[in-house]
Amino acid sequence: MPEPRPSPWWAPHRHADRRPFLLARNAITRAVRGWFESRAFEEVEVAALAVSPGNEAHLHAFATEALTTAGEASTLYLHTSPEFACKKLLAAGERRIFSLGKVWRNGERGPLHHPEFTMLEWYRVGEPYAFLMGDCAALLALAAETAGVKALTWRGRDADPFADPERLTVAEAFARYAAVDLLASVAPDGSTDRDRLAADAPVRVAADDTWADVFSRIIVERVEPQLGFGRPTILYEYPTAEAALARPAASDGRVAERFELYACGVELANCFGELTDPHEQRRRFEAEMAEKARVYGERYPLDEELLEALAAMPEASGGALGFDRLVMLATGAQRIEQVLWTPVPER
Repeated sequence: MPEPRPSPWWAPHRHADRRPFLLARNAITRAVRGWFESRAFEEVEVAALAVSPGNEAHLHAFATEALTTAGEASTLYLHTSPEFACKKLLAAGERRIFSLGKVWRNGERGPLHHPEFTMLEWYRVGEPYAFLMGDCAALLALAAETAGVKALTWRGRDADPFADPERLTVAEAFARYAAVDLLASVAPDGSTDRDRLAADAPVRVAADDTWADVFSRIIVERVEPQLGFGRPTILYEYPTAEAALARPAASDGRVAERFELYACGVELANCFGELTDPHEQRRRFEAEMAEKARVYGERYPLDEELLEALAAMPEASGGALGFDRLVMLATGAQRIEQVLWTPVPER
């Protein structure tokens, strides 16, 4: 006999189980909005449909067909991040903004992934990206305090949201957890040596793997599972080749102003000192789309308006945080559907 079909999320008994998580989500939402508003940030609501959903090789978008009043068709996408729209607002003159809204990523579903989820994104004009490290620490503490907990938890592991995060460079993490000298495979101009990294890699390496493939496998298998236990971890100074939207670090052109925030082994946030050189950004986007075409046989268009706006955009720092994941860790939820009011049906 086939297994019985699970009850839908709207079944009263399932909703009753989820409702405490959902009410906590509402409280954390109010607290986060208040935190930003008290610091003179303006909340912005950006369009969900875009001419480009983002230009990262391994992100997959939902596409739709838009019709003009004359019946002419063109392709639009549900955005994978509000980033492009927010940067245009910075070029328009906004200085401190945040967005708390839905984004969409195709082909992603699991305990921590959902095809539609909520992203918190914020920008500071004229302020270094290290300021965002403080923002991230404050948001963790705020979520825990609002939920009335002393620890963030995930799968039996915890992190103290009130402790100062550990700050660890990517190169330090590779040396500590994988015994790999990462920067030996990165040239001063940011170019990479695949064979040099592969020679030291403590993971499986296929003949057709690129430097990025090897880097990704090491970080996923050896580094990320070690991060954010006991206290949060800020992993910073990613190689420039792994930071397509970030400016190079002033102290070392091999690395960029990018960091990620981890708690309980879960990636929560991705933050940048924003790249504002439109020519370099075009080059990086084109490289990403070439890689997407190589691996998946498709590419997304570039947002020419964004590239035009970058020329007028002031120096800024920006962060993106997975809001549903933050709620999960603050409430002890085990699956993302527990903290979503109306999950997308799974077919």
